[in-house]
Amino acid sequence: MSTLVSIWLGLILCVTAGLKAWRPARAAAGLATFGIAGAVAQRAGIRLLIVCELTVGSVLVAGVGWAPVAALALFALFAMVTSAALLAGRGGRPCACFGASSLLGWSSPARAAALALVAGVCATGLLPSAPAGYERWLTFALSLSVAALAALAVALLALAREVGVLRLSAGSRGALEIESEGPEVGLAQQWAQAIETEPGTSLRLAIFTSAGCPLCAQLTPALAHVAADPLLAVRTFDEHGDAAVWAQARVPGSPYAVALSADGVALAKGTFNSLSQLESVLSTARFRERGLTLAA
Repeated sequence: MSTLVSIWLGLILCVTAGLKAWRPARAAAGLATFGIAGAVAQRAGIRLLIVCELTVGSVLVAGVGWAPVAALALFALFAMVTSAALLAGRGGRPCACFGASSLLGWSSPARAAALALVAGVCATGLLPSAPAGYERWLTFALSLSVAALAALAVALLALAREVGVLRLSAGSRGALEIESEGPEVGLAQQWAQAIETEPGTSLRLAIFTSAGCPLCAQLTPALAHVAADPLLAVRTFDEHGDAAVWAQARVPGSPYAVALSADGVALAKGTFNSLSQLESVLSTARFRERGLTLAA
């Protein structure tokens, strides 16, 4: 058991180091979230972090006696640093925790703390002693095979998702925006306060659907894809369950989208029937928001 746990901890550290090394410039920029300013300092910091993760990961795999203690210290440091950044209000920013595209959230310190706990259990010797030689390397090879299979499964799911997104994107471009339908563009909408935002939210997106709309059901993957954007606050309003909001927004039918600023000002609207048309509403909103900002 000790062999398996230490090898997997080592593989996790090696993988995270590899993800940082894959896109070093973007990963280095993520260190700004933790107060490291300047391109030179960020590049030096990311290189040091990659070396530390690779070193500790390698000695864990090799079964060096002090490796679990080093892993405990490293994961504990990660937990403290990410917690401090979150308390400073930097949630949602790039952190390069698990690759250059990682964003800082409360799962970051929780994950680091859990790994520190596992490393601490290994360091205390509560688990059975790890075998050496052939048995250890056989365990490492089997663990590496399982990790490769898991990575292949994730890649396959990601490919299937992208194919689905491409299918949803097929079709005509641009949502149908009619001036007399929906909320008036440029005016604040009181009902928009029902869309909860978080720090860093740039736009609110209201999606109007109805239970008897077959097209709405087909567009569920498109809505999930858009809702995954951390800069968007998305909420769906049902025709019957949210009838009051429908009336205030003067929605002509479903599916219908309204993009608003973080303050609740309507920026774009329109009937849509594909992912590309929904994204066109967001693109129009961002364009108009920039125009309003420049005018102010």
